[in-house]
Amino acid sequence: MNTVIVTILMIIAAYLAGSISSAVLVCKIRGLPDPRTSGSGNPGATNVLRIGGVSSAILVLFFDMLKGALPSYLGYKIGLDAASLGFIAVSACLGHIFPLFFGFKGGKGVATAFGAMAPIGGDLALCLIVTWIVFVLITRYSSVAAMAAATLAPFYTWWLDDRFILPVAMLSTLILIRHKDNIARLRIGEESKVSRKRSIKKPNSSKKS
Repeated sequence: MNTVIVTILMIIAAYLAGSISSAVLVCKIRGLPDPRTSGSGNPGATNVLRIGGVSSAILVLFFDMLKGALPSYLGYKIGLDAASLGFIAVSACLGHIFPLFFGFKGGKGVATAFGAMAPIGGDLALCLIVTWIVFVLITRYSSVAAMAAATLAPFYTWWLDDRFILPVAMLSTLILIRHKDNIARLRIGEESKVSRKRSIKKPNSSKKS
C-alpha cells in the first residue's frame, strides 16, 4: 500500500483513538463526578486525582499515554518517516484535546503526547518522568511540570536519538500552546496546585444528657 495512504489512515486512526476520553470513562465506571464539570473542568489525570484519588488518576494516566504510544509505535514498526510519525502523534493528541465522541471537549493532551514520545526509548521516557516529578515537587504545579518537560523533550531527544527531534518538537509545541490559559493563571496567582482528593469528615454529633 502507498506510504501516503498508510500515513493518512494512521492519522485518522490515531485521532479516533485519542478521542476516547479515559478520564470520562474511568469516572463513569467508578461513580465519580464528570471531570469536565468538576474540579478544574479538565478531563485529565491531574483533575481526576483531585476528584477521585490516586488509583483513578493512575488508570487515566495509563490509558491516556497508551492512546499516544500505540499509534506512534505502530507507525514506527511499519517504517514511516519522522515527519509522518509526528503527524500521527499530534493527531492522537488532537483527538484527546478535541474528542469526537465527547463533544469535542477534552484535556491538555500532555499524557497522550508523552505516551507518543515513550516508544522512542525508555531513556527518553525516564527523562520526561523525572523532569515532571522534580518540577511538581519544587513548584506543586502540574502545569509547570508539564511545560518544563515539554520544553526539555526536544533537547533530550537530540541527546538520545536525534532522528526523532521533529515529531517530539511538534508535540512539545502543541503542549505549550495548550497551556496558554495556565500561563495566564500563573501570572496572576490563580493556578491550582496538585493535591489529592481529601475525604470529607462528618462533624461529630454531641449527645444531650
